[in-house]
Amino acid sequence: MFHRNKTAVSISLCFGAILILLAGGLACKKAPEPGAKPEAQAAVGEPAAATIQEGVNELSGTVKSALGKYFYISQHPGFDFVADGPVDNADAAALLNKDVKVKAVFNRDTPSLLVAQSIDIKESDIQFKNVFTKADTPVPADYFSQKARPDYAVLQISNINKSEDWEGKGKGRVEGKPIAGADGKITAISVLGADGKEVGKVIVDSISEFATYYIKKLRLFDTFWFYLNIKDSVAKNLRAKNKELFHADVVFTGLY
Repeated sequence: MFHRNKTAVSISLCFGAILILLAGGLACKKAPEPGAKPEAQAAVGEPAAATIQEGVNELSGTVKSALGKYFYISQHPGFDFVADGPVDNADAAALLNKDVKVKAVFNRDTPSLLVAQSIDIKESDIQFKNVFTKADTPVPADYFSQKARPDYAVLQISNINKSEDWEGKGKGRVEGKPIAGADGKITAISVLGADGKEVGKVIVDSISEFATYYIKKLRLFDTFWFYLNIKDSVAKNLRAKNKELFHADVVFTGLY
C-alpha cells in the first residue's frame, strides 16, 4: 500500500513539474524587434497599439528613442516615425521621453514607417504645444524598407583571404559588433563567424542616419546584423595586419 501511494505521489509531482515548465515556456516569449511587423504586440503594462489605417492617423504615446529625424513611440511597436524638418528648433531628439500627439501618414509601400505631418508635446493635463508642422510627406532617401531585406543575403565569410566571399556581391549582411573611434563614431564592424569569434573587420565608410537610429534602439544588444553596400576590398597583402576585409556603407541594422 505504501509503495502504491509513493508511486502516485511521484507521478503527481512529475506532472506538476511538467505543467510548470510549460507555463514558463509560454511566459518567456521573445519580445518583438524594434521595427518588426506592424502586428507586434505592445509591451506588458502598456496600452494596446492603435489600429493604423492607410492615410492620415492621429496617434499618441511616449517617445522612447530618437535620433535625427527619426523617433520611436513605445505604444506603437513595429513602426518608426519620421519628422523631416526642425522639431521645436532642434531635431527629433527634442521629443525624447515626452508625451506626444502625432498626426502621421501611413503608406503600405513603406509598411513600417509613419511620416509625421504635425507633432504636439504635452505640457499639462489639458495643454499641448505644437512643435512640428509639415503638409507634404516625402519618404526620406535613407529610409530602409523592410521589403529590401531579401536583397541583402548573409555573407558567409570564412577567411580573410577568401575575397570571393564578398567580392562581386554588391550587397550583403553580416553579424557583428560595432567598433567606434575616439569620437564615438562607428569606424568598423567586427564580423563574427559561426563559432562567435572574429573572422575579420569591415571598414565603415559611411552609415546612414536611419542605420544609426537603429543602432541606438539596439543599444542593449552586444551583436546584431549590419546591412551593407559592399565597396572595394582591402589589398590582400594588407589584410593580415588588422584583419580588415573590405570597405562598405551601412544602410540598416537589425536583429535578423
